[in-house]
Amino acid sequence: MRDTGTRLNPLDLLASLFDSGRGAYKLDEVAWRAAMALPVFDGLDETARLHLRERTQGLLADKAFSGAGGLEMDAAMATTIAAFAVLPVLNLEEGWYSGWVEVVVYPGEFIFDGEQMDETGVVHHVRHARSGEAMAGGPLVLSWQDVQGAGRGEGFNVVIHEFAHKLDMRNGEANGRPPLHAGMDPAAWAEVWLAAYDDLCRRVDGGEVTQIDPYATESPAECFAVLSEYFFEAPHVLHAEYPEVYGQLVQFYRQDTLARLRQAGGIIGT
Repeated sequence: MRDTGTRLNPLDLLASLFDSGRGAYKLDEVAWRAAMALPVFDGLDETARLHLRERTQGLLADKAFSGAGGLEMDAAMATTIAAFAVLPVLNLEEGWYSGWVEVVVYPGEFIFDGEQMDETGVVHHVRHARSGEAMAGGPLVLSWQDVQGAGRGEGFNVVIHEFAHKLDMRNGEANGRPPLHAGMDPAAWAEVWLAAYDDLCRRVDGGEVTQIDPYATESPAECFAVLSEYFFEAPHVLHAEYPEVYGQLVQFYRQDTLARLRQAGGIIGT
């Protein structure tokens, strides 16, 4: 059973205010080998894995990883989280995760109790269990239990989801439109994502059981984060459902995850 009674405590986020705790953990070799055996990393060649390792070490040095809600953080946990987090930015320039300090980890889901603005600009008070939370300019919060369920090629990865929000926030509030690389067409991005979002909302609202997690219909920001999870964890599902979105993410992340997994023999019948 998930721990849904732990309330997110602002006092657990102090490292972000005082810039403390950075570099407390070094890469744990056992955790690294376990992570590299997960399906989400299938198809990465030796050069890519070496680069991933170097970037993981860099993220461990750059961020403070803090346990909360009774969780005792250790190097193995930090290594696992950092490896997942680096995968999306593996082929991007340094600095995409800059401007904030802390990753806070709870044992399981935590209770978020606060204000949240909807798409129309109306602020609502919300209180519900979450497995992750990315705060603009502030810390990123994760459920360790949910981190442990990631990487299995099932379309779920709370680390990639929350770090995708951080990428989205590079040009302000998360809205599903992260800063695009030179040569990418913002109009094409907007058109493709809006079409996919509207289609998924229509299908979910109509009671259809979709292969894509219906949480993607919460907002364009959640759509970007959820579909980023599928891009890395289950690219065959995303490509089959929304091939144009898949193409946009190939350009944005500068990776072709489906081709990589096919070459590794990880995708059957696609």
